[in-house]
Amino acid sequence: MPVTVIVGAQWGDEGKGRVVDYFAAQADIVARFNGGDNAGHTVIAEGHKLALHLVPSGILYPHVTCLIGAGTVVNPLTLLREMETLRDLGLDVSPAHLKLSAAAHLVLPTHQALDGASETRRGYEAIGTTKRGIGPTYADKAQRVGLRAGQMREPNVFAEAAGALVDAHNERLVHLYGLKAQPAGQIVSQLHQAAEALAPYLVDGAALVGRALAEGKHVIAEGAQGTLLDLNLGTYPFVTSSSPISGGALMGLGVGPKDVVRVVGIAKAYTTRVGAGPFPTELEDALGEHIREVGHEFGTTTGRPRRCGWLDAVILRYAAQVNGLTDFAVSKLDILSDLPTLRLAVAYELDGERIERFPAEWGAEVLARCRPIYEELPGWQEDISHARHRKDLPAAAQAYITRIEELTGVPASFISVGPEREAMILP
Repeated sequence: MPVTVIVGAQWGDEGKGRVVDYFAAQADIVARFNGGDNAGHTVIAEGHKLALHLVPSGILYPHVTCLIGAGTVVNPLTLLREMETLRDLGLDVSPAHLKLSAAAHLVLPTHQALDGASETRRGYEAIGTTKRGIGPTYADKAQRVGLRAGQMREPNVFAEAAGALVDAHNERLVHLYGLKAQPAGQIVSQLHQAAEALAPYLVDGAALVGRALAEGKHVIAEGAQGTLLDLNLGTYPFVTSSSPISGGALMGLGVGPKDVVRVVGIAKAYTTRVGAGPFPTELEDALGEHIREVGHEFGTTTGRPRRCGWLDAVILRYAAQVNGLTDFAVSKLDILSDLPTLRLAVAYELDGERIERFPAEWGAEVLARCRPIYEELPGWQEDISHARHRKDLPAAAQAYITRIEELTGVPASFISVGPEREAMILP
């Protein structure tokens, strides 16, 4: 069996956990390939609302092996707390079910302190990070001074290396930012205990996935964040520190492109983003507030209110191109019910000229000058939460989905019409 890659097609928060949960029912391995606990994937099933930050969304299925891959950055203390929460719900988080790549890099409390200090220093130019230490950890990785999960196999040796890195971070906190040093002894003691607890979970992630594919097993690659937050191809500098696109799955898990046959892009029926940065279709009015309230648009990780706006087909065309999307999963279509008219951005006006391609490589400053060119479509007033087939949707809702497909050239195979696991129109 091949690899199916699940990615966000907008600025993150699109509902990837829901779609991964669907695919996991037929999968053998579900593997996170990028990001850290700055992600928040929500799955609602069997009376539980699970907000997963590090553990892959396949954890609900006993037959699935869940892998936290090499491309991720992992706060071991956060991971242990998340595992404990899942254990309390009766879920299996043993090493037989959950595995951690030895090549994943580790987030320390001092990484978090550095993240917060950096954001504070930026002032009004702050990027809007989650302050979870993700950026500083990837920076240490790039500078080849970071800690990898595999070092936890020997907790005493790991604690010594962790202490040296904490000391180096404290030097920067004190001398660069003028802050107090973090309690090194306490941090090292916590990390030593975490290493003892997590050592049994360590694996060669690339080898695990490679064996599974050789045996004909089905692997789901679960991305965090979204296409427009990609470090290379997103709205730089208002981006994350990893690669959430389909190419990031190859690097983050150690698989080749020939193994990937399906790439599903998750897109809300409207657009949201968290944090700073340009947002051409943003609604800064009562309608935007209405969508936020009805859609419960508050960050899973931070609780911050999300900025809301009309669906942007320019973004979706770009996501289809850079990810090689085979199909879309459109989430939260039900949130648009009761609106008399819908708008859909089909192009931008930039300095008096019409453009139809997302200008990501020109940076945030150019995108901020873009003004959306809209098409208007009729809305619908019916409750669509019970629809299970596309033909069950009101004609206006069907037309809206069809127009998205026409503008992007990508079929919409999945449509969610409510928060519950079963509230989904499937192929």
